[in-house]
Amino acid sequence: MSFRTADYVEDVSPGSGTLPPRAWYASSDAASLSLNGSWRFRLSPTADAEDAAFAEPGYDSGGWAEVSVPGHWVLQGHGSPIYTNHRYPFPVDPPRVPTENPTGDHLRVFDLPAHWPDLTDGGCVLRFDGVESCARVWLNGTDIGEFKGSRLPHEFAVGQLLRPRGNVLAVRVHQWSAGSYLEDQDQWWLPGIFRDVTLLHRPAGAVRDFFVHASYDHVTGAGTLRVDSDVPGRVTVPDLGVDVATGEPVTVPVGPWTAETPTLYDGVLATDGERVPLRIGFRTVALADGLIKVNGRPVLFKGVNRHEWHPRRGRALDRETMRADVLLMKRHNINAVRTSHYPPHPAFLSLCDELGLWVIDECDLETHGFTELGWRDNPVDDDRWTPALLDRAARMVERDKNHPSVLIWSLGNEAGTGRGLTAMAEWIRGRDSSRLVHYEGDRTCRDTDMYARMYAAHAEVERIGRGLDGGTGRRRRLPFIQCEYGHAMGNGPGGLADYQRLFESYERLQGGFVWEWIDHGIEDERYGFAYGGDFGEELHDGNFVCDGLLFPDRRPSPGLVEYKKVIEPVGIDGDGAGGTVRIVNKQDFADLSAFAFTWAYQVDGETVESGGLPVPALAPGESAEVKLPPPPPAGPGETQGTVRAVLAAGTAWGPRGHVVAWGRFPVTARRVPSVAATARPVAGERRITLGPAAFDARTGALTAIGAVPVTGLRLDVWRATTDNDDGAAWQTDTRYGLLWRRLGLHRMRHRLDAVEAEGDALTVRTRVAPAAREVGLATVYRWTSDGGRLRLTVSVSPEGDWTVPLPRLGIRFGLSAADRVRWFGGGPGEAYPDTRSAALPGRWESTVDDLQTPYVRPQENGARADVRWAELGGLRVEGDPEFWFTARRWTTEQLDAAAHLSDLAPGDTVWVNLDHGQHGIGSQSCGPGPLPRYHLRAEPAEFSFVFSPLG
Repeated sequence: MSFRTADYVEDVSPGSGTLPPRAWYASSDAASLSLNGSWRFRLSPTADAEDAAFAEPGYDSGGWAEVSVPGHWVLQGHGSPIYTNHRYPFPVDPPRVPTENPTGDHLRVFDLPAHWPDLTDGGCVLRFDGVESCARVWLNGTDIGEFKGSRLPHEFAVGQLLRPRGNVLAVRVHQWSAGSYLEDQDQWWLPGIFRDVTLLHRPAGAVRDFFVHASYDHVTGAGTLRVDSDVPGRVTVPDLGVDVATGEPVTVPVGPWTAETPTLYDGVLATDGERVPLRIGFRTVALADGLIKVNGRPVLFKGVNRHEWHPRRGRALDRETMRADVLLMKRHNINAVRTSHYPPHPAFLSLCDELGLWVIDECDLETHGFTELGWRDNPVDDDRWTPALLDRAARMVERDKNHPSVLIWSLGNEAGTGRGLTAMAEWIRGRDSSRLVHYEGDRTCRDTDMYARMYAAHAEVERIGRGLDGGTGRRRRLPFIQCEYGHAMGNGPGGLADYQRLFESYERLQGGFVWEWIDHGIEDERYGFAYGGDFGEELHDGNFVCDGLLFPDRRPSPGLVEYKKVIEPVGIDGDGAGGTVRIVNKQDFADLSAFAFTWAYQVDGETVESGGLPVPALAPGESAEVKLPPPPPAGPGETQGTVRAVLAAGTAWGPRGHVVAWGRFPVTARRVPSVAATARPVAGERRITLGPAAFDARTGALTAIGAVPVTGLRLDVWRATTDNDDGAAWQTDTRYGLLWRRLGLHRMRHRLDAVEAEGDALTVRTRVAPAAREVGLATVYRWTSDGGRLRLTVSVSPEGDWTVPLPRLGIRFGLSAADRVRWFGGGPGEAYPDTRSAALPGRWESTVDDLQTPYVRPQENGARADVRWAELGGLRVEGDPEFWFTARRWTTEQLDAAAHLSDLAPGDTVWVNLDHGQHGIGSQSCGPGPLPRYHLRAEPAEFSFVFSPLG
């Protein structure tokens, strides 16, 4: 055999030796052999450090390491991962790549199973579903070709090379190649064979490629099926009585496929050599009346962007993980997914077909790093690269064309503009006119069927909805989607409910896709989860890779819980005074017959009455006023009503009783706590007593309430800034986290002005201000008591020219012993002013540790909203008005200084924050900050707390 140099690595062509792309299917009656498993592995520092001798049969690889395939070698102890958002981690000189090019040689020796057909019967195909970023392949010493296109399938005809035993499959994988310039997709750079490797027998007369055309006529209720096949055969669909030749259309009554009602019909494509199972969904996608319509009706996308990720295996996902993703999406009311920024493993799309998700299938293309060069030399505007672009488009479309869930083809992401993109769009439309085309970078909408944007602020989205956005005439006639919004990095995203109100108010706004599904944290014994920079990368973008609605271990974040509430398929709006509740069916296709409704009344957060609630099976978009049973007789407690919509029966994605929507409404108001100031402060030599409390006589500092020691009670305005507080470096809007720190709000000084023990009150006057600044907060603490309880009223008056809002406003103090926490207020999880839709008022219990939200980069977290009272550490605290409650085993300063959760060491003191106000969250880590109505302005404020010792 001959050895060729690695010139192919820097060749802009997609490769050589591969078969034309074709439709993917999970199985057939033809034999197949998975080559997944343990492979021999050798890592070299450059592309040409070793010759091709390893590919020869008989080569001794006994001294090599082993890696798992599918997998990434850098996650198996060979080299290190690299994270960049958009900057290429190598010099930009297309199509050249560095000499330092980690190259992994993989070896797999395999025998054909005993049941494998005779090697003279037909042929065989070797299939790679995903290799990053460039691979050269040998079988039994024969060089069969090379390819690029990491997240795309590639097949080789190998029947003539196989032998019954001792087959040697050799694959050389290069981390960097010309293809890397097309794959700059805001994720870890992870080389390896990370998807399945399969040997497929192709009997004589076997299926090659086929295209299932299954349209639906919403007027007649009929579906028209035609299956085009390269090899003649017959198509049978028993449930529809269909038995026709390939290429022959047939029209029959059918149930349509939608994300809400994913009706699939099992069929078979049979040729002389093979039987291929089909799962057929009838639906029609069209751009009509300026809207994206499916089966004649506009759709509202309530979607997410999904990178493929597993904290140990990277992008090497198994079927169980994919199913877990889809189930989590369905159970959180998500109806759509954009496969950012590449086609997913094909089995994921089969799950979307089965369980019901709309899909934007995105091509494996992003050249974002060229923005650093003003888009000079961008491959999508260079004709030399157009064959590679067309190859990528074809491999996506041909592989995924038979999935009813795929409504829209996306040309890629953040690749600028250019002739290559136009060529892709033209090819796609020529091959598949039954779907629409998306590309966010096409602001003129020349090549696309919708106007798409990323992170447009609320005001701009509303202008677009009203048709006041300008642009070309074609663009103004097209529907609008936010292909990315609600950047879910750290604590957040805020403002989702405000976006959803806009989407539901203007027909042109057809929803959006939150960025993104999961944090890409890598499981790491040092930090728990690692992010950019934790592996010594010289160029990285930190924790920007952790911006998902799921934590890396797939636990839902508060952001996902909030999103579920915001996008509920049923609107429930109660009127406690009128005794009715308004029910709205917010679905696009299904009526409400799949849901059962319940009502309940709570007094002071505890359910006292409940029952079933008859609700008509409203059609999509319909609403009804439903009469509620009368509430319990009015008493001293706060009464609220709750209506829930739950699954009436188990489904493929959720159990019977799963809550899909709820509404809470007031019936009788809360009575605020009152404390008659009957006790008087008693001054001693070193302390002052007032009711159950003791104070330092010199400073007026609270030292105990009853037998409970209290330390450090004072005004607090600082929070450990969130990713959204700090914003992104490219943001032109005000980044308040930076301004707060520049102003010195993280190092406020507390000056004592007076301690006054007079009459029925102990009054402590202070001024709270940062060093080097003239602004301050004149703060008065006024303590009163009725002998058994203690009331604190805090009055705050800003002084100076405050030009920024406050992070928080309240008090904090330390307790020496606290573990269990009980409260009546919003829960069970955290909430902030613009992330509080999912905070359900009730009585909740937790440990202090479980109150924390484990964001991969530590930051402000864990606040409970609208708290009436809380109990912990031997104290009960009531608020006038309701307050935000936080408790943690470290100080805010320690939380602020931590880079990883492992940096936080629990101390002996539990630090409690009782906040009158919190600044909003927003999504400024990549989008807009919090809306002005969620700003915590520095203005005069007064708030009170009532403390009582328990027991």
